[in-house]
Amino acid sequence: MIKIIIFLSIILNIFFIFFLNKKKIKKIIFKKKIKEINISKVDKIFELEKISPNLLGLKEDVIIKSFCIPPDNKVIGMTSDYEAWILASLSKYSDKIFEFGTCSGKTTFLMALNSPEKAKIYTITLSKDMTKGLTKEKLDNKTSFRNLINESIYEKFLFSGSKVEKKINVIFENSLNFNDNEYKENFDLIFIDGGHTYSVIKNDSEKSFNMLNKNGIILWHDYVPGKESAKDVVKYLHTISKEKKIYNIKNTSLCFYKNNV
Repeated sequence: MIKIIIFLSIILNIFFIFFLNKKKIKKIIFKKKIKEINISKVDKIFELEKISPNLLGLKEDVIIKSFCIPPDNKVIGMTSDYEAWILASLSKYSDKIFEFGTCSGKTTFLMALNSPEKAKIYTITLSKDMTKGLTKEKLDNKTSFRNLINESIYEKFLFSGSKVEKKINVIFENSLNFNDNEYKENFDLIFIDGGHTYSVIKNDSEKSFNMLNKNGIILWHDYVPGKESAKDVVKYLHTISKEKKIYNIKNTSLCFYKNNV
């Protein structure tokens, strides 16, 4: 009986230690294969300015219009505030923006609020009715496929009825069927945060490379090795990074590619 109690005690302690250090353990087991770089290397606008010997400040370039969503609002699928700030800052200097995956429209709204007055933003999403005929491909992660369905529930968005809605063109279409040749080499900024299944992330990425202009930047969300719902995103990015210069922005789940880097 004592041996059983000791054994159960050891098991419980191991479980408790794992629970407390889950993130650290995952980082050891699931290592990043994409080079991590500081935000200042993404674009010069993120370089800090010296205010005093012990204080660095932000440039005017990255002071943005922003908002927060109260937790009680229970909006599905969102970027962190830091990631949203990065996207909003880059949108200030982007006349043409494309987003794969509208979801609630949080990032779409932020990009519309901060982009130039005459900017055009295209965002593609599925309506709830469109999800009924979807089938999972062989290589697609089950959790990612389930999330794709669960996040395609909005017909109206956070930007609906706002003054900046005129900048935004919502495309209700399966991105697998989207004709990217109409927008070849057209966009300054492309954000990929749609379906996280392998077939969709591969499709959205390949189309983004075709749609990106010579000075443009692509950002992917959810590069989190060890996270089940991001499994296919990580797998694809690790594969494509062997051919293209893709980097992970430090302290974020964002990866990026720039044509002129």
